[in-house]
Amino acid sequence: MIVDLREVHDSDLPVFYRQMNDPEAALMAAFTPKDPADRDAFEAHWAKMRGSADVVVRTVLADGDVVGSAGVYGAPGEREVTYWIDRAYWGRGLATAALRHLLDLERDRPLYARAAADNAGSIRVLEKCGFRLSATERGYAAARGAEIDEVVLVLREG
Repeated sequence: MIVDLREVHDSDLPVFYRQMNDPEAALMAAFTPKDPADRDAFEAHWAKMRGSADVVVRTVLADGDVVGSAGVYGAPGEREVTYWIDRAYWGRGLATAALRHLLDLERDRPLYARAAADNAGSIRVLEKCGFRLSATERGYAAARGAEIDEVVLVLREG
């Protein structure tokens, strides 16, 4: 599959909304909005991200189909990556390819990433892209309704 990134189009948002409301994917991601079904909050979040000069956000395409999103946000020196790939595409290397493209766009370092400590797939994607474990924390995971262990990874060069 050919994986590429492009600017987010309005027509991508319903796909992102559906992906965020996939119960199995949300449990794996863990750190989701309090109420992912709140469409107004979803729209406001995406409007804010797309309108911010401090946020780089892209649609992930696989063979031209919208399969997810990837972005970088935060203050210089504290910028964080985030990505979401449709569960139907998990295990095919799309998240790794998308993150590599994103890292080509965002050259500032260090970059940080967070994942639920039990999300082995996401941690592996980050490690393949050069991120290394830097800390373990606990945080409230809305999708799980509990505090869980979270890993913080950092990319210092690349």
